[in-house]
Amino acid sequence: MKKIIYMILCMAAMSSCHIYRNYQRPEGLPTDSLYRDTANGPSEEDSLTLGDLPWQEMFRDTLLQDLIRYGLENSTDMQTALLRVDQAKAQLKAARLSFLPSLALSPQGTLTGTDGSKTVKTYELPIQASWEIDLFGNLRNAKKGSQATLLQQEAYRQAIRSDLIASIANGYYSLLMLDGQLEISRATLEVWKEQIRVMESKFKVGEETENAVSQARASLYELEATHNDLLRQQREAENALCTLLGTTARSIERGSLEQQTFPERINAGLPVRLLSKRPDVVQAEMTLANAYYVTNQARSAFYPNLTLSGNAGWTNSLGQVVSNPGGWILSAVASLTQPIFNRGKLISNLRVSKDEEQIALLAYKQALLDAGQEVNDALYATESVQRSLDSHRRQCKELERAVQTSEALYRTGNATYLELLTARQSLLNARLNAVSDRFTYCQSIINLYNALGGGCE
Repeated sequence: MKKIIYMILCMAAMSSCHIYRNYQRPEGLPTDSLYRDTANGPSEEDSLTLGDLPWQEMFRDTLLQDLIRYGLENSTDMQTALLRVDQAKAQLKAARLSFLPSLALSPQGTLTGTDGSKTVKTYELPIQASWEIDLFGNLRNAKKGSQATLLQQEAYRQAIRSDLIASIANGYYSLLMLDGQLEISRATLEVWKEQIRVMESKFKVGEETENAVSQARASLYELEATHNDLLRQQREAENALCTLLGTTARSIERGSLEQQTFPERINAGLPVRLLSKRPDVVQAEMTLANAYYVTNQARSAFYPNLTLSGNAGWTNSLGQVVSNPGGWILSAVASLTQPIFNRGKLISNLRVSKDEEQIALLAYKQALLDAGQEVNDALYATESVQRSLDSHRRQCKELERAVQTSEALYRTGNATYLELLTARQSLLNARLNAVSDRFTYCQSIINLYNALGGGCE
Protein backbone atom coordinates (compact mmCIF):
# COMPACT_ATOMS: atom_id res chain seq x y z
CA MET A 1 0.00 0.00 0.00
CA LYS A 2 2.84 2.34 0.85
CA LYS A 3 4.45 1.65 -2.51
CA ILE A 4 1.24 2.58 -4.31
CA ILE A 5 0.95 5.84 -2.38
CA TYR A 6 4.61 6.60 -3.05
CA MET A 7 4.12 5.96 -6.77
CA ILE A 8 1.11 8.28 -6.87
CA LEU A 9 3.03 11.04 -5.11
CA CYS A 10 5.94 10.68 -7.54
CA MET A 11 3.66 10.91 -10.55
CA ALA A 12 1.97 13.96 -9.05
CA ALA A 13 5.33 15.66 -8.57
CA MET A 14 6.40 14.85 -12.13
CA SER A 15 3.16 16.15 -13.61
CA SER A 16 2.89 19.30 -11.53
CA CYS A 17 5.01 21.26 -14.02
CA HIS A 18 2.13 20.98 -16.53
CA ILE A 19 -1.26 20.22 -15.09
CA TYR A 20 -1.06 22.55 -12.07
CA ARG A 21 0.37 25.57 -13.86
CA ASN A 22 -1.93 28.53 -14.56
CA TYR A 23 -2.25 30.06 -18.00
CA GLN A 24 0.25 32.80 -18.80
CA ARG A 25 0.12 35.22 -21.69
CA PRO A 26 2.50 34.12 -24.44
CA GLU A 27 5.64 36.11 -25.10
CA GLY A 28 6.76 37.60 -28.40
CA LEU A 29 3.51 39.43 -29.21
CA PRO A 30 4.06 42.28 -31.75
CA THR A 31 2.75 45.02 -29.46
CA ASP A 32 5.80 47.30 -29.72
CA SER A 33 5.51 47.67 -33.51
CA LEU A 34 1.75 47.38 -33.85
CA TYR A 35 1.16 51.05 -34.70
CA ARG A 36 2.72 52.14 -37.97
CA ASP A 37 3.44 55.80 -37.24
CA THR A 38 5.28 55.97 -33.93
CA ALA A 39 7.56 58.95 -34.51
CA ASN A 40 5.09 61.27 -32.79
CA GLY A 41 3.27 58.48 -31.06
CA PRO A 42 1.92 58.41 -27.53
CA SER A 43 4.09 58.11 -24.48
CA GLU A 44 3.54 56.11 -21.35
CA GLU A 45 2.12 59.23 -19.71
CA ASP A 46 -0.76 59.28 -22.20
CA SER A 47 -2.99 57.13 -20.04
CA LEU A 48 -6.38 58.30 -21.34
CA THR A 49 -7.15 57.33 -24.92
CA LEU A 50 -10.10 57.96 -27.19
CA GLY A 51 -11.33 54.43 -26.48
CA ASP A 52 -11.46 55.14 -22.73
CA LEU A 53 -14.14 57.82 -23.15
CA PRO A 54 -17.71 56.76 -22.26
CA TRP A 55 -19.91 56.71 -25.31
CA GLN A 56 -22.04 59.50 -23.78
CA GLU A 57 -19.00 61.80 -23.99
CA MET A 58 -18.00 60.55 -27.42
CA PHE A 59 -21.43 61.08 -29.01
CA ARG A 60 -22.90 64.32 -27.70
CA ASP A 61 -26.04 64.42 -29.83
CA THR A 62 -28.88 63.71 -27.38
CA LEU A 63 -31.04 62.17 -30.12
CA LEU A 64 -28.23 59.76 -30.98
CA GLN A 65 -27.74 58.96 -27.28
CA ASP A 66 -31.42 58.00 -27.02
CA LEU A 67 -31.06 55.67 -29.99
CA ILE A 68 -27.96 54.01 -28.51
CA ARG A 69 -29.70 53.44 -25.17
CA TYR A 70 -32.69 51.93 -26.94
CA GLY A 71 -30.46 49.70 -29.04
CA LEU A 72 -28.49 48.43 -26.04
CA GLU A 73 -31.74 47.44 -24.35
CA ASN A 74 -33.60 45.95 -27.30
CA SER A 75 -31.04 44.64 -29.78
CA THR A 76 -31.37 40.89 -30.29
CA ASP A 77 -27.59 40.57 -30.57
CA MET A 78 -27.12 42.11 -27.12
CA GLN A 79 -29.81 39.90 -25.60
CA THR A 80 -28.19 36.81 -27.14
CA ALA A 81 -24.79 37.84 -25.77
CA LEU A 82 -26.26 38.25 -22.28
CA LEU A 83 -27.71 34.75 -22.46
CA ARG A 84 -24.29 33.38 -23.52
CA VAL A 85 -22.76 34.99 -20.44
CA ASP A 86 -25.46 33.46 -18.24
CA GLN A 87 -24.73 30.03 -19.72
CA ALA A 88 -21.02 30.43 -18.98
CA LYS A 89 -21.80 31.41 -15.38
CA ALA A 90 -23.91 28.30 -14.94
CA GLN A 91 -21.13 26.12 -16.38
CA LEU A 92 -18.58 27.66 -14.03
CA LYS A 93 -20.86 27.02 -11.06
CA ALA A 94 -21.21 23.39 -12.10
CA ALA A 95 -17.42 23.07 -12.42
CA ARG A 96 -16.94 24.45 -8.90
CA LEU A 97 -19.54 22.12 -7.44
CA SER A 98 -17.80 19.12 -8.99
CA PHE A 99 -15.19 19.36 -6.19
CA LEU A 100 -17.87 18.47 -3.63
CA PRO A 101 -19.24 14.97 -2.96
CA SER A 102 -22.37 13.97 -4.80
CA LEU A 103 -25.30 12.54 -2.81
CA ALA A 104 -28.22 10.54 -4.15
CA LEU A 105 -31.23 9.02 -2.40
CA SER A 106 -32.38 5.79 -4.08
CA PRO A 107 -35.19 4.11 -2.06
CA GLN A 108 -36.12 0.54 -3.07
CA GLY A 109 -39.02 -1.69 -2.16
CA THR A 110 -39.87 -5.31 -2.99
CA LEU A 111 -42.81 -7.67 -2.50
CA THR A 112 -41.95 -11.38 -2.23
CA GLY A 113 -44.52 -14.11 -2.07
CA THR A 114 -44.81 -17.82 -2.86
CA ASP A 115 -47.84 -20.00 -3.45
CA GLY A 116 -49.87 -20.05 -0.27
CA SER A 117 -47.40 -18.07 1.86
CA LYS A 118 -47.63 -14.59 3.23
CA THR A 119 -46.28 -11.81 1.09
CA VAL A 120 -43.10 -10.32 2.53
CA LYS A 121 -42.52 -6.59 2.15
CA THR A 122 -38.97 -5.28 2.27
CA TYR A 123 -37.55 -1.87 1.64
CA GLU A 124 -34.27 0.02 1.70
CA LEU A 125 -33.61 3.71 2.11
CA PRO A 126 -29.96 4.14 1.11
CA ILE A 127 -28.09 7.40 0.51
CA GLN A 128 -25.27 6.97 -1.97
CA ALA A 129 -22.24 9.27 -1.86
CA SER A 130 -19.41 9.64 -4.36
CA TRP A 131 -16.40 11.93 -4.19
CA GLU A 132 -13.75 12.25 -6.88
CA ILE A 133 -10.40 13.25 -5.38
CA ASP A 134 -8.68 15.72 -7.69
CA LEU A 135 -5.14 14.38 -7.34
CA PHE A 136 -3.95 15.26 -10.84
CA GLY A 137 -5.80 18.45 -11.66
CA ASN A 138 -8.61 17.17 -13.86
CA LEU A 139 -11.33 19.03 -11.95
CA ARG A 140 -9.08 22.01 -11.35
CA ASN A 141 -8.34 22.46 -15.04
CA ALA A 142 -12.02 22.01 -15.87
CA LYS A 143 -12.86 24.82 -13.46
CA LYS A 144 -10.10 27.04 -14.85
CA GLY A 145 -11.35 26.33 -18.36
CA SER A 146 -14.87 27.32 -17.33
CA GLN A 147 -13.52 30.55 -15.87
CA ALA A 148 -11.77 31.29 -19.16
CA THR A 149 -15.00 30.52 -21.04
CA LEU A 150 -16.89 32.96 -18.83
CA LEU A 151 -14.33 35.68 -19.51
CA GLN A 152 -14.49 34.81 -23.20
CA GLN A 153 -18.27 35.21 -23.29
CA GLU A 154 -18.05 38.42 -21.29
CA ALA A 155 -15.53 39.77 -23.81
CA TYR A 156 -17.89 38.68 -26.60
CA ARG A 157 -20.68 40.66 -24.95
CA GLN A 158 -18.42 43.69 -24.74
CA ALA A 159 -17.48 43.28 -28.41
CA ILE A 160 -21.14 43.13 -29.39
CA ARG A 161 -21.82 46.22 -27.27
CA SER A 162 -18.93 48.17 -28.82
CA ASP A 163 -19.86 47.16 -32.38
CA LEU A 164 -23.53 47.95 -31.76
CA ILE A 165 -22.75 51.46 -30.50
CA ALA A 166 -20.49 52.10 -33.50
CA SER A 167 -23.05 50.68 -35.95
CA ILE A 168 -25.88 52.81 -34.53
CA ALA A 169 -23.69 55.92 -34.72
CA ASN A 170 -22.66 55.12 -38.30
CA GLY A 171 -26.27 54.53 -39.30
CA TYR A 172 -27.33 57.79 -37.66
CA TYR A 173 -24.61 59.79 -39.40
CA SER A 174 -25.46 58.12 -42.70
CA LEU A 175 -28.96 59.53 -42.35
CA LEU A 176 -27.55 62.96 -41.55
CA MET A 177 -25.34 62.77 -44.66
CA LEU A 178 -28.31 61.86 -46.84
CA ASP A 179 -30.32 64.68 -45.26
CA GLY A 180 -27.57 67.14 -46.17
CA GLN A 181 -27.32 65.84 -49.72
CA LEU A 182 -31.10 65.96 -50.12
CA GLU A 183 -31.16 69.53 -48.90
CA ILE A 184 -28.53 70.51 -51.46
CA SER A 185 -30.35 68.58 -54.18
CA ARG A 186 -33.68 70.18 -53.27
CA ALA A 187 -32.21 73.69 -53.34
CA THR A 188 -30.50 72.98 -56.66
CA LEU A 189 -33.77 71.77 -58.14
CA GLU A 190 -35.52 75.00 -57.13
CA VAL A 191 -32.78 77.06 -58.75
CA TRP A 192 -32.94 74.92 -61.89
CA LYS A 193 -36.73 75.20 -62.14
CA GLU A 194 -36.54 78.95 -61.81
CA GLN A 195 -33.82 79.08 -64.46
CA ILE A 196 -35.95 77.03 -66.87
CA ARG A 197 -38.92 79.32 -66.24
CA VAL A 198 -36.79 82.33 -67.17
CA MET A 199 -35.39 80.57 -70.22
CA GLU A 200 -38.87 79.62 -71.44
CA SER A 201 -39.95 83.23 -71.10
CA LYS A 202 -36.90 84.36 -73.11
CA PHE A 203 -37.60 81.68 -75.73
CA LYS A 204 -41.09 83.09 -76.30
CA VAL A 205 -39.67 86.51 -77.12
CA GLY A 206 -36.83 85.09 -79.19
CA GLU A 207 -34.02 85.77 -76.70
CA GLU A 208 -33.20 82.07 -76.12
CA THR A 209 -32.80 79.08 -78.37
CA GLU A 210 -34.88 75.94 -78.22
CA ASN A 211 -31.72 73.84 -77.90
CA ALA A 212 -30.70 75.65 -74.70
CA VAL A 213 -34.17 75.16 -73.21
CA SER A 214 -34.09 71.43 -74.04
CA GLN A 215 -30.66 71.02 -72.46
CA ALA A 216 -31.89 72.76 -69.31
CA ARG A 217 -34.95 70.51 -69.08
CA ALA A 218 -32.82 67.40 -69.60
CA SER A 219 -30.51 68.50 -66.80
CA LEU A 220 -33.55 69.09 -64.57
CA TYR A 221 -34.84 65.58 -65.21
CA GLU A 222 -31.43 64.13 -64.34
CA LEU A 223 -31.41 66.08 -61.07
CA GLU A 224 -34.92 64.83 -60.26
CA ALA A 225 -33.80 61.23 -60.82
CA THR A 226 -30.79 61.78 -58.56
CA HIS A 227 -33.06 63.35 -55.93
CA ASN A 228 -35.41 60.37 -56.03
CA ASP A 229 -32.48 58.00 -55.63
CA LEU A 230 -31.35 59.92 -52.55
CA LEU A 231 -34.87 59.62 -51.14
CA ARG A 232 -34.70 55.86 -51.65
CA GLN A 233 -31.35 55.65 -49.90
CA GLN A 234 -32.70 57.71 -47.04
CA ARG A 235 -35.68 55.39 -46.56
CA GLU A 236 -33.47 52.29 -46.70
CA ALA A 237 -31.04 53.81 -44.20
CA GLU A 238 -33.90 54.47 -41.78
CA ASN A 239 -35.18 50.91 -42.17
CA ALA A 240 -31.70 49.45 -41.62
CA LEU A 241 -31.17 51.54 -38.48
CA CYS A 242 -34.55 50.47 -37.08
CA THR A 243 -33.66 46.82 -37.65
CA LEU A 244 -30.36 47.38 -35.87
CA LEU A 245 -32.21 48.92 -32.93
CA GLY A 246 -34.52 45.94 -32.69
CA THR A 247 -37.70 47.80 -33.66
CA THR A 248 -40.03 48.02 -36.65
CA ALA A 249 -39.42 50.51 -39.45
CA ARG A 250 -40.31 54.08 -38.58
CA SER A 251 -39.12 57.65 -39.05
CA ILE A 252 -35.99 58.51 -37.05
CA GLU A 253 -35.82 61.84 -35.28
CA ARG A 254 -32.41 63.38 -35.88
CA GLY A 255 -30.30 66.54 -36.00
CA SER A 256 -27.94 67.78 -38.70
CA LEU A 257 -24.47 66.71 -39.75
CA GLU A 258 -22.92 70.14 -39.20
CA GLN A 259 -23.98 70.12 -35.54
CA GLN A 260 -21.97 67.02 -34.70
CA THR A 261 -18.87 67.54 -32.55
CA PHE A 262 -16.17 65.19 -31.29
CA PRO A 263 -13.35 65.41 -28.75
CA GLU A 264 -10.57 67.64 -30.04
CA ARG A 265 -7.74 65.40 -28.88
CA ILE A 266 -7.44 62.05 -30.63
CA ASN A 267 -5.06 59.79 -28.71
CA ALA A 268 -4.63 56.15 -29.68
CA GLY A 269 -2.52 55.30 -26.61
CA LEU A 270 0.04 52.52 -26.43
CA PRO A 271 -0.48 49.38 -28.54
CA VAL A 272 -0.16 47.12 -25.49
CA ARG A 273 -3.44 48.54 -24.19
CA LEU A 274 -5.26 46.66 -26.94
CA LEU A 275 -4.48 43.42 -25.09
CA SER A 276 -6.80 44.35 -22.24
CA LYS A 277 -9.02 47.06 -23.73
CA ARG A 278 -10.19 45.67 -27.04
CA PRO A 279 -12.84 43.00 -26.39
CA ASP A 280 -12.26 40.80 -29.43
CA VAL A 281 -8.56 40.54 -28.53
CA VAL A 282 -9.51 39.61 -24.96
CA GLN A 283 -11.97 37.06 -26.33
CA ALA A 284 -9.24 35.48 -28.48
CA GLU A 285 -6.91 35.29 -25.49
CA MET A 286 -9.54 33.64 -23.31
CA THR A 287 -10.12 31.11 -26.10
CA LEU A 288 -6.39 30.38 -25.92
CA ALA A 289 -6.56 30.06 -22.11
CA ASN A 290 -9.47 27.64 -22.38
CA ALA A 291 -7.52 25.55 -24.92
CA TYR A 292 -4.54 25.56 -22.53
CA TYR A 293 -6.63 24.07 -19.72
CA VAL A 294 -8.20 21.53 -22.06
CA THR A 295 -4.67 20.38 -22.90
CA ASN A 296 -3.93 20.07 -19.20
CA GLN A 297 -7.06 17.95 -18.79
CA ALA A 298 -5.82 15.70 -21.59
CA ARG A 299 -2.51 15.32 -19.73
CA SER A 300 -4.21 14.54 -16.42
CA ALA A 301 -6.12 11.68 -18.11
CA PHE A 302 -2.86 9.67 -18.15
CA TYR A 303 -2.80 9.51 -14.35
CA PRO A 304 -4.92 7.48 -11.88
CA ASN A 305 -8.40 8.54 -10.91
CA LEU A 306 -9.24 8.17 -7.21
CA THR A 307 -12.90 8.00 -6.22
CA LEU A 308 -14.38 7.55 -2.76
CA SER A 309 -17.91 6.18 -2.56
CA GLY A 310 -20.20 4.82 0.09
CA ASN A 311 -23.74 3.92 1.08
CA ALA A 312 -25.65 4.63 4.25
CA GLY A 313 -29.29 3.81 4.83
CA TRP A 314 -31.99 1.88 6.63
CA THR A 315 -33.54 -1.46 5.69
CA ASN A 316 -36.22 -3.60 7.31
CA SER A 317 -34.70 -6.87 6.15
CA LEU A 318 -31.23 -7.83 7.38
CA GLY A 319 -31.57 -11.60 7.40
CA GLN A 320 -33.69 -14.63 6.68
CA VAL A 321 -34.11 -16.01 10.21
CA VAL A 322 -35.96 -13.11 11.76
CA SER A 323 -38.84 -11.66 9.80
CA ASN A 324 -38.22 -8.02 8.89
CA PRO A 325 -35.33 -7.31 11.27
CA GLY A 326 -34.64 -3.57 10.70
CA GLY A 327 -31.19 -2.03 10.80
CA TRP A 328 -28.64 0.28 9.25
CA ILE A 329 -26.61 -0.44 6.11
CA LEU A 330 -23.13 1.09 5.97
CA SER A 331 -20.44 0.64 3.31
CA ALA A 332 -17.43 2.55 2.00
CA VAL A 333 -15.32 1.92 -1.08
CA ALA A 334 -12.16 3.58 -2.41
CA SER A 335 -11.34 2.89 -6.07
CA LEU A 336 -8.21 3.80 -8.00
CA THR A 337 -8.41 3.64 -11.81
CA GLN A 338 -5.24 3.74 -13.91
CA PRO A 339 -5.58 3.75 -17.73
CA ILE A 340 -3.63 0.90 -19.35
CA PHE A 341 -4.97 -0.37 -22.66
CA ASN A 342 -6.47 2.97 -23.86
CA ARG A 343 -3.17 4.85 -23.76
CA GLY A 344 -3.16 5.24 -27.56
CA LYS A 345 -6.51 7.01 -27.40
CA LEU A 346 -5.24 9.30 -24.64
CA ILE A 347 -2.14 10.15 -26.68
CA SER A 348 -4.33 11.04 -29.66
CA ASN A 349 -6.57 13.22 -27.46
CA LEU A 350 -3.52 15.04 -26.10
CA ARG A 351 -2.20 15.62 -29.61
CA VAL A 352 -5.54 17.04 -30.71
CA SER A 353 -5.63 19.32 -27.65
CA LYS A 354 -2.13 20.61 -28.31
CA ASP A 355 -3.02 21.36 -31.93
CA GLU A 356 -6.14 23.21 -30.83
CA GLU A 357 -4.04 25.22 -28.42
CA GLN A 358 -1.66 26.21 -31.23
CA ILE A 359 -4.60 27.14 -33.45
CA ALA A 360 -5.97 29.34 -30.66
CA LEU A 361 -2.53 30.96 -30.26
CA LEU A 362 -2.38 31.78 -33.97
CA ALA A 363 -5.92 33.19 -33.86
CA TYR A 364 -4.94 35.32 -30.87
CA LYS A 365 -1.94 36.79 -32.69
CA GLN A 366 -4.05 37.38 -35.79
CA ALA A 367 -6.72 39.17 -33.74
CA LEU A 368 -4.03 41.48 -32.37
CA LEU A 369 -2.68 42.17 -35.88
CA ASP A 370 -6.20 42.89 -37.14
CA ALA A 371 -6.75 45.29 -34.25
CA GLY A 372 -3.53 47.12 -35.09
CA GLN A 373 -4.52 47.38 -38.75
CA GLU A 374 -7.90 48.86 -37.86
CA VAL A 375 -6.31 51.45 -35.59
CA ASN A 376 -3.74 52.37 -38.24
CA ASP A 377 -6.39 52.65 -40.95
CA ALA A 378 -8.69 54.76 -38.78
CA LEU A 379 -5.88 57.10 -37.69
CA TYR A 380 -4.76 57.76 -41.25
CA ALA A 381 -8.33 58.04 -42.53
CA THR A 382 -9.09 60.69 -39.91
CA GLU A 383 -6.15 62.81 -41.03
CA SER A 384 -6.72 62.22 -44.74
CA VAL A 385 -10.42 62.98 -44.83
CA GLN A 386 -9.85 66.18 -42.87
CA ARG A 387 -7.52 67.39 -45.62
CA SER A 388 -10.05 66.37 -48.28
CA LEU A 389 -12.82 68.20 -46.46
CA ASP A 390 -10.77 71.39 -46.29
CA SER A 391 -10.00 71.14 -50.01
CA HIS A 392 -13.63 70.60 -50.99
CA ARG A 393 -14.75 73.51 -48.84
CA ARG A 394 -12.27 75.81 -50.59
CA GLN A 395 -13.44 74.36 -53.90
CA CYS A 396 -17.05 75.21 -53.05
CA LYS A 397 -16.14 78.83 -52.34
CA GLU A 398 -14.34 79.16 -55.66
CA LEU A 399 -17.15 77.50 -57.59
CA GLU A 400 -19.75 79.73 -55.93
CA ARG A 401 -17.88 82.74 -57.30
CA ALA A 402 -17.60 81.01 -60.66
CA VAL A 403 -21.38 80.42 -60.80
CA GLN A 404 -22.07 84.03 -59.89
CA THR A 405 -19.74 85.20 -62.65
CA SER A 406 -21.27 82.78 -65.16
CA GLU A 407 -24.80 83.95 -64.32
CA ALA A 408 -23.80 87.58 -64.78
CA LEU A 409 -22.09 86.84 -68.09
CA TYR A 410 -25.04 84.75 -69.27
CA ARG A 411 -27.51 87.55 -68.52
CA THR A 412 -25.42 89.96 -70.57
CA GLY A 413 -24.97 87.48 -73.40
CA ASN A 414 -21.24 87.07 -72.87
CA ALA A 415 -21.44 83.39 -71.86
CA THR A 416 -23.29 80.39 -73.22
CA TYR A 417 -25.77 78.33 -71.30
CA LEU A 418 -23.39 75.38 -71.47
CA GLU A 419 -20.78 77.34 -69.51
CA LEU A 420 -23.38 78.21 -66.87
CA LEU A 421 -24.57 74.60 -66.75
CA THR A 422 -21.02 73.34 -66.29
CA ALA A 423 -20.35 75.78 -63.44
CA ARG A 424 -23.54 74.83 -61.61
CA GLN A 425 -22.94 71.11 -62.05
CA SER A 426 -19.42 71.48 -60.68
CA LEU A 427 -20.72 73.41 -57.66
CA LEU A 428 -23.37 70.75 -56.99
CA ASN A 429 -20.78 67.95 -57.08
CA ALA A 430 -18.42 69.90 -54.82
CA ARG A 431 -21.16 70.51 -52.25
CA LEU A 432 -22.16 66.85 -52.28
CA ASN A 433 -18.51 65.87 -51.87
CA ALA A 434 -18.16 68.21 -48.90
CA VAL A 435 -21.15 66.57 -47.19
CA SER A 436 -19.75 63.12 -47.99
CA ASP A 437 -16.35 64.14 -46.56
CA ARG A 438 -17.99 65.35 -43.39
CA PHE A 439 -19.71 61.98 -43.00
CA THR A 440 -16.49 60.11 -43.79
CA TYR A 441 -14.72 62.10 -41.06
CA CYS A 442 -17.43 61.16 -38.55
CA GLN A 443 -17.19 57.55 -39.69
CA SER A 444 -13.38 57.46 -39.31
CA ILE A 445 -13.67 58.85 -35.76
CA ILE A 446 -16.25 56.17 -34.94
CA ASN A 447 -14.08 53.45 -36.46
CA LEU A 448 -11.08 54.62 -34.43
CA TYR A 449 -13.20 54.70 -31.28
CA ASN A 450 -14.40 51.17 -31.97
CA ALA A 451 -10.90 49.94 -32.89
CA LEU A 452 -9.61 51.16 -29.53
CA GLY A 453 -12.32 49.27 -27.66
CA GLY A 454 -14.59 52.25 -27.12
CA GLY A 455 -18.08 51.63 -25.80
CA CYS A 456 -17.13 48.86 -23.37
CA GLU A 457 -18.35 49.03 -19.81
